[in-house]
Amino acid sequence: MASILLVVHPERPAAWQLASTTRQWWERQGRVVIEVRRAEAGVSFTGSEDLEFAISLGGDGTMLRTVELVLAKRVPVLGVNLGRMGYLTAVEPAGIERSFERMLVGDYLVEERMGLDVEVAGSAPGRFTALNDVSVERAGHGHTIHVAVEIAGRPFLTYIADGILVSTPTGSTAHNLSARGPVVSPKLQAMVLTPVSPHMLFDRSLVLEPEEKVRLTVVDERAAAAVIDGARVIELALGDSVLCSPAAEPARLISFGVRDFHSALRHRFGLTDS
Repeated sequence: MASILLVVHPERPAAWQLASTTRQWWERQGRVVIEVRRAEAGVSFTGSEDLEFAISLGGDGTMLRTVELVLAKRVPVLGVNLGRMGYLTAVEPAGIERSFERMLVGDYLVEERMGLDVEVAGSAPGRFTALNDVSVERAGHGHTIHVAVEIAGRPFLTYIADGILVSTPTGSTAHNLSARGPVVSPKLQAMVLTPVSPHMLFDRSLVLEPEEKVRLTVVDERAAAAVIDGARVIELALGDSVLCSPAAEPARLISFGVRDFHSALRHRFGLTDS
């Protein structure tokens, strides 16, 4: 029997209420609903669940956790916006049941977004997926870190900075934007390398082809950490590295009609011609 994965923001009562409505609606359609409170630790899917859709009830952070859970299973994700920004979400709560009706009959689009495969090597090895970004950044106050950057297997530059950020086009409007990196169309296949508060003359971002894998290596003993999509934090030691490359599978986001990225950008930032 087909299942629906429901990922709910754990600290918003409005999300809990909407989760109850969502569960009842899909159960009336004969679906099994699997509910997760925003991707709790240890939750995974082994392949035994026949997932049809994943539904995120929260903001962009909840959406990121939902995408991470189902990326390998190629499951399309609907984002319902209960947050502030809502770049990744497709509908507001008032339109949720109409959206479900359209999903049920196949009246929706699936927009593919590039993700990042993140491989941490060294004292705490692991492999992760990011939809927005990964950073190597200082883990304490009052100091910079030294990070050696390799691009496509060749040494590029050692940065002295608060951090170094590698973002996807989707993530270009997140941490990358606050670090004065470029806004990139989410339809582009690229990685954006942006230094965060660099203490050096060269402070520009680089927009790279997906094939140009980026390795970030800690080359001093000051406390540092890898931060993946702003949520997962991994402590790094001298010599530890983070390798960023395009994820094997894209994120699949449900939309109803063409998503107007530029209009969303104008709206979120209150941009006008005056």
